[in-house]
Amino acid sequence: MRAGAVDIALHGIDEWAAEIGPGLLIYGGVMVWGNTGAALVAIAGAALALTACSADSPDQSRVDQELSPQGPTLSGSVVRVVDGDTVRVLVDGQGEDVSVRLIGIDTPETVAPGRPVECFGPEASEFAEQLLDGARVLLELDPTQGETDRYDRTLAYVWVESPTGELTLFNLAAITGGYAEEVTYAADYAWQAEFIAADRAAREAGVGRWSACPT
Repeated sequence: MRAGAVDIALHGIDEWAAEIGPGLLIYGGVMVWGNTGAALVAIAGAALALTACSADSPDQSRVDQELSPQGPTLSGSVVRVVDGDTVRVLVDGQGEDVSVRLIGIDTPETVAPGRPVECFGPEASEFAEQLLDGARVLLELDPTQGETDRYDRTLAYVWVESPTGELTLFNLAAITGGYAEEVTYAADYAWQAEFIAADRAAREAGVGRWSACPT
């Protein structure tokens, strides 16, 4: 692999994936973490998810271009990763950090009181720490989900901002890598079609938890 990039040709897909850290790759707005083999599997899942989404989503333009926030956003920095689907973010201009629950995903439990650590929970938390801890992020809000959940956590999609200003949707990356599953808690949400397609691709490919954990 040459420094800064990796070329892949997988099932007729010729794309360019930029390597932005040790074992960390970004592909079509999706970040994946792990060794090269695992990363390529996740990249394949991302490609399949985006391809499948083109048939399912009414907004083809979102598939044909790099993903970007569609709703209102807040900028800030991640000050703590709680687990694979919850972080604490210091929003710019605010004196205190807020708890943020990621929309549309669920990861195995690691810190829930009175509950055991679930299969692939530590890996999901480590994935979140590697990508989010200390990162600059945009929190995309979704009016269909409300501002907070019953635990008073802000509900948002978390977009990771690279040093060059590129944005990566972490929620989608976690599903693509097999660290999280898609979950619709109440009303349909903005990125539902993309998340469902990515979840289906990850399950079919046996990525992450889908091969590591008993069903």
